[in-house]
Amino acid sequence: MVSLGELWLPILVSAVLVFIVSAIIHMVLKYHNKDYTRLPNEDAVRAAIRAGNPAPAQYVIPYCAEMKDMEKPENKQKYVEGPVAVVNLMQPGIPRMGKYLTQWFVYVLLVSFFIAYVVAHAIPRGTEYLSVFRIVGAIGFLAYAAGQIHSSIWMGKPWRVTWKDVFDGLVYGLVTGGTFGWLWPR
Repeated sequence: MVSLGELWLPILVSAVLVFIVSAIIHMVLKYHNKDYTRLPNEDAVRAAIRAGNPAPAQYVIPYCAEMKDMEKPENKQKYVEGPVAVVNLMQPGIPRMGKYLTQWFVYVLLVSFFIAYVVAHAIPRGTEYLSVFRIVGAIGFLAYAAGQIHSSIWMGKPWRVTWKDVFDGLVYGLVTGGTFGWLWPR
């Protein structure tokens, strides 16, 4: 068995490498740039939302507090008329990328930590690179990718966007697996 303390280097290095790879994906390759599109009446929608003064939160349109409310004729009509949407409102103001990047790095560090926790109990010291790579890579893929799919199933996120996110998760899992395999205690 390998102690979690012996895996501090693969935890840190894999988090840094995933962070760098994600920066390359978003700033160089830019295949996520078309994941969002402009509403044709953006200014009118912005004005309507501002007029309601909603707090930053996740909203659903039409709103039904209970599943049985969806059966009411007036709510059925709202669904037929549209729009049907999940809307996430953030705090107004210029986005602070430093905050988001810090949160992203903490997230990838936590993913690497919990992957290390699992494999410290499952993979013995001295295991060959390919075996470590396969196990850690699979866990990393699940950690980064599996949670993306539910947004397309339940919230209407376009499948083409989800599949790109799943692909990113595969890349992050492979980077994590490769790092752990390379730095696995001998």
